[in-house]
Amino acid sequence: MVSLKANSKKEEKENEPAVIVEPLPPDYRVVEEYWVKEPYAKAVIAESIRTGELKYFALEEPLRKDELSLYEKIVSFLEREVDPPDDPEVDRTEFVVKEAGKLIRKYKRLRPASEESKNRILYHVARDVAGFGYIHVLMLDPHIEDISCNGVRTPIYIWHRKYESLPTNITFVSERVLDDFIVKLAHMSGRHISSAHPILDATLPGKHRLAATFMREVSTSGSTFCIRKFREVPFSIVDLVNMGTLNDLIAAYLWVLVENKMSIMILGGTGAGKTTTLNAVASLIRPEMKIVTVEETAEINLPHENWVQFISREEFGFSGAKARSITLFDLVKTSLRYRPDYIIVGEIRGEEAYVLFQALATGHGGMSTMHADSLDYAIKRLTSPPMNISKIYLPLMNAWMHIERITITKGGKTKSVRRIRTVWELDDNGEYRVIAEWLPDDNVFLVDLNNSFLIEKIARKKGIGKGDVLREIERRRQFINLLLREGVTSYRAVASSIREYYKRVSYVKREVTSIEMLTILSRAKKATGVSAR
Repeated sequence: MVSLKANSKKEEKENEPAVIVEPLPPDYRVVEEYWVKEPYAKAVIAESIRTGELKYFALEEPLRKDELSLYEKIVSFLEREVDPPDDPEVDRTEFVVKEAGKLIRKYKRLRPASEESKNRILYHVARDVAGFGYIHVLMLDPHIEDISCNGVRTPIYIWHRKYESLPTNITFVSERVLDDFIVKLAHMSGRHISSAHPILDATLPGKHRLAATFMREVSTSGSTFCIRKFREVPFSIVDLVNMGTLNDLIAAYLWVLVENKMSIMILGGTGAGKTTTLNAVASLIRPEMKIVTVEETAEINLPHENWVQFISREEFGFSGAKARSITLFDLVKTSLRYRPDYIIVGEIRGEEAYVLFQALATGHGGMSTMHADSLDYAIKRLTSPPMNISKIYLPLMNAWMHIERITITKGGKTKSVRRIRTVWELDDNGEYRVIAEWLPDDNVFLVDLNNSFLIEKIARKKGIGKGDVLREIERRRQFINLLLREGVTSYRAVASSIREYYKRVSYVKREVTSIEMLTILSRAKKATGVSAR
């Protein structure tokens, strides 16, 4: 186990600061502050009185001089006496805190003066040995989506869910320490980075996505990294309705589509919320269906048990011996042998698209995302190399959604939000039908289910009328609103509620009373065994 703290202290002794962590200046006004790890780490968003610039301050409780000496001894003992856990599923932080506690009890010279002092030391030990060192507060903050370091002597930037792009008070000023930090991140992800292999795309513990470059091999500013944080508890479809990403009627419509193995493509730019939406919609799939997901890095998180998760692998090796890469194309082909009801590809951009569309042709359900700013651009990409999808196969992808991150103004204040701009269906003749669109002037969704070709298709498949399917969509819309009113928004609670709904409601049932709806909800809460929120 590596301690970056020891490296930084060595550089400080040489009168060269390794990392500058700026304190909160007196000419900054606090806009918001909250605990990230009480009482040791706090996030403060402050505004410069002079320039009006917002800045994120990661503030930690510092170690006193006597505590710093004990900290260094405990880290040294950990490196000498404790082996890393064999089980990769073990929580690294809990493991380090537990082992450090054992060492404190074993050796008198490691014992702090008080329990408060001991807990403060253990926080810093866990932060540097098992955690993310200088950026640990940023990694713990649930409001941060992305963390970017553009090189030395440039502040680390974050994307905050409320305040968007912000510079932080953390700046790497030593190239060597930044290089060491990049190597540590690579090791934490189980990968290798060096001058010979200076580009890295990997997954950190906690499923956070890491992209990094090493030294000045490909970047003029030295090593760089970008971490896209994985949301451990994903947004549910009710969360998306609550945030205004889509409305209750679109959510109910999508619920009926995925139940009936209709395929869905989600389009959008970088950071638009494609994977978040994909995850929320995929959670609506019937619990008994078999799902196979294929990704480059693990970002999809489903509540289903009958789920196989495939991750691609890049070519790697040393001394001339190399293990061949496992591509998305290979994994989508492999997934067909698992007899899935649904194949979900995190993002298509290559030859794997052809195999996915072939799977749709054989009756599998499918979902994916794609970088595209419009439906026309998506079609051009799909029908051009390297995807090469014939236009006659395009209707196999039944529904298409375009999501976008946009800025809206309300009450004189602007904020960034995500909205489903348009939902289309592609009928058997290759004609596009607009089912829903967002009207920015009024911030409302216009939905026309009477224009739906897929609802007619589902009705024929089930041997019922189109009115029966529309009635069921309306019933599910009411159920989603019930979940919202009752505060049932968490991923697990919503998934449990959907399972209970599947058990007790059918298309041919003419009426479901509010009492029956509440009974379904009550049983779902009991089965989940957790708070609804």
